[in-house]
Amino acid sequence: MKLAIPAEPAQHESRVAATPETVAAFVKLGFKVSVQAGAGEASQFPDQQYTDAGASLGKTAEATVKDADIVLRVLRPTAAEVAKYKKNSLVIGIMEPSDNRAGIDAMAKAGVAAFAMEYMPRITRAQVMDVLSSQANLAGYQSVIDAAAEFDRAMPMMMTAAGTISPARVFVMGAGVAGLQAIATARRLGAAVSATDVRPAAKEQVESLAAKFIAVEDEEFKQAETAGGYAKEMSKEYQQKQAELTASHIAKQDIVITTALIPGRPAPVLVTREMVESMKPGSIVVDLAVERGGNCPLSKLGKVVTHNNVKIIGYANVPGRVAASSSSLYARNLKAFVETLVDQEKGALNVDWDDEIIKATLLTRGGKVVHPNLVSQKASPKPRPKAKPKAKPKSTAKSEAKAKGDKS
Repeated sequence: MKLAIPAEPAQHESRVAATPETVAAFVKLGFKVSVQAGAGEASQFPDQQYTDAGASLGKTAEATVKDADIVLRVLRPTAAEVAKYKKNSLVIGIMEPSDNRAGIDAMAKAGVAAFAMEYMPRITRAQVMDVLSSQANLAGYQSVIDAAAEFDRAMPMMMTAAGTISPARVFVMGAGVAGLQAIATARRLGAAVSATDVRPAAKEQVESLAAKFIAVEDEEFKQAETAGGYAKEMSKEYQQKQAELTASHIAKQDIVITTALIPGRPAPVLVTREMVESMKPGSIVVDLAVERGGNCPLSKLGKVVTHNNVKIIGYANVPGRVAASSSSLYARNLKAFVETLVDQEKGALNVDWDDEIIKATLLTRGGKVVHPNLVSQKASPKPRPKAKPKAKPKSTAKSEAKAKGDKS
């Protein structure tokens, strides 16, 4: 069995799909592991550590993945990359299938079995494979660190001989994994923290972290959570009521962190231009949803912009800003998943295609798109062939003479 880890070529992507720790574990499982040279450098994992763990180094991505039975990725491979993968190989990573159907079709065309780690079901035995939680956890932490770095005041309350400095007021919008970690981190830094979420279960979680919960708690709010634990999209009426409540609250805050995402849909707008303009000079907004359109219409992907003396932070790939930590957790998520694909006694691949974890994450197999969420969608349109230019009519002596202005 061969397992390959190519470098991630995408801009802003500093993470890697395997660490020396997980490479050593794969070797024990019976894999020959190939890592592309330099793949772990941005995550502080030099090539020497991989070779010490038992991996061989590939000079190029193509050489690394040649004849590999399993290819581990952080992000979905491009059509050009996957075309070079072994047919029927298993390709595992964060695939974002709702954002790029053409990319999924390309994997089907290449004949690989592609698995989307973000589709991992929220069941007990799959918790160790939950990449959304592991990466969101670090994004929530880093959002507070980024806010504190841009904030020109102290975060905690300080009592000095010269007087008292009030604690920074931090408002976290969305109390999922990222939001809860943001709350905990802000509390550790001494801020006065409040938070909001449309899911009823979030109230107890927020209050358990000693933060104040802010929400319109009506009947719709009580039914605002899916069976899978995700937030439902709320009605326009509820959004209006919630916006009115939070607008007055935001005006009093020093830092606002937004984390609201709905799987497969653009991020909802939570902080409007008017809300930003109501904030005090020097205040901060951190938009963790900027890659999906943003929770604030003023945020710009990959940039820190200033509007009305308020800074709006829209960094891309926030987990990648702490690449060593996020790569370590992500690599362990992948290791746990790969272990379910192997008969450890025989040292051979043994995929149980009827396993609920496999069914939930499998996107393509046997040249087809097989995931239920994608089968009903239309395949990416094939490019139209370029129309051949019409042949120019053959010119006659008379027409040529007319063109030249010859009246003879």
